[in-house]
Amino acid sequence: MKKALGKSKGIWAPILLATSFNIYAHGAVTPQSIDTTELPQLGEEWLDENPYREESGETLKNIITVGASAYNQNCARCHGLEGISGGIAPDLRLLTPDFDGDEWYGYRVQNGAVRNGAVYMPKMSEHLSQEALWSIKTWLESISEDI
Repeated sequence: MKKALGKSKGIWAPILLATSFNIYAHGAVTPQSIDTTELPQLGEEWLDENPYREESGETLKNIITVGASAYNQNCARCHGLEGISGGIAPDLRLLTPDFDGDEWYGYRVQNGAVRNGAVYMPKMSEHLSQEALWSIKTWLESISEDI
């Protein structure tokens, strides 16, 4: 009996290893919708610069709150918790709060990132509103001073 169990261990190890991958794999990620009804509405046409950068007071507080939530639900998996990249994707806290940073950000959220046919980042603008995406950028700018 003991001899039979010893042989079966050799069979089970590869099976467990192969099936455990599926338990821990992230799989396809579907962007989560974000409620932006409390934010200033921006329209359908994508803006070149962050329109929320100049906001203040309660409006800015709401923008940053929505941006933090939107980031955590849609970006943190690859770009890191609290915006601190773990090396999988760029550290978005390093984007400059000016036209150059806005231009790169806008391009990437509208076009995504594909390398050798593999999607590294989906076209986020197909899933999230401009308000949600600019609120994320505004939140990132609010925490970038801590670097």
